Amino acid sequence: MNELLKKETIGPIIVVLVCILIYLLVKTILNKIEKKLNKNNERRQKTLLNLINNIAIVVIVILGTLVILEIYGVDTKSLIASFGIVGLITGLALQDMLKDFIVGMTIIFERQFSIGDWVSINNFKGQVMPSSLRTTRLKSYTGEVKIIYNRNITEIINYSLENVNLVVDVEVVNTCNVDEVKKILDELCLRLKEEYKLKKIFCSGINEILKGSIKFRIVALSNFSDQFKLENELKREIVLTLNKNDIKMP
Repeated sequence: MNELLKKETIGPIIVVLVCILIYLLVKTILNKIEKKLNKNNERRQKTLLNLINNIAIVVIVILGTLVILEIYGVDTKSLIASFGIVGLITGLALQDMLKDFIVGMTIIFERQFSIGDWVSINNFKGQVMPSSLRTTRLKSYTGEVKIIYNRNITEIINYSLENVNLVVDVEVVNTCNVDEVKKILDELCLRLKEEYKLKKIFCSGINEILKGSIKFRIVALSNFSDQFKLENELKREIVLTLNKNDIKMP
């Protein structure tokens, strides 16, 4: 009796501790891999590591549960075999969950988006947070977090796959010397390219002629996540430069 009691009390505790140690080992390995990620595909690789972490948790929990059931005398082999019989019923009952899982796997392997990407899903725009195979979490600019079941994802716009063209129009009075303004804006673009390490920024010239003013256009290549900060900085530099050169704006 004492031996049986010892087996049924100590055994499950040991199994739980072993499962925790195995998970900590897996987590340590994943953390080491994360530190060595290729910067070019860092977000996508983090998404894959997050998937491996979720799968590891599920596998460890299932195996640990089966071992504990075996300790208590449950015939786990018959239990596993019975899964084939109830599998169809369970599958029907869990259709939505299976759809979530399949769509989640498809998103990862087709690289539709990764953790850290800015996306719009079903008209909600936000940054992709660490998610599960069942749901996708998006955090908007204002802090709201939207949780979307993967099966409900019908439309995805990914703003982080490619850089975006940032367009800033510069409006000056029509009495100015257009050649002088173009030269000043060209010089400004060259300076900003060096200061902000931009891949591309240029003044395309006169974009529009209005009744009392002329619009020049500046185009810069930017990451989606940086474009609003960069746009603010560009406008600030443009105003300072025009004021410095006594070029009037309407």
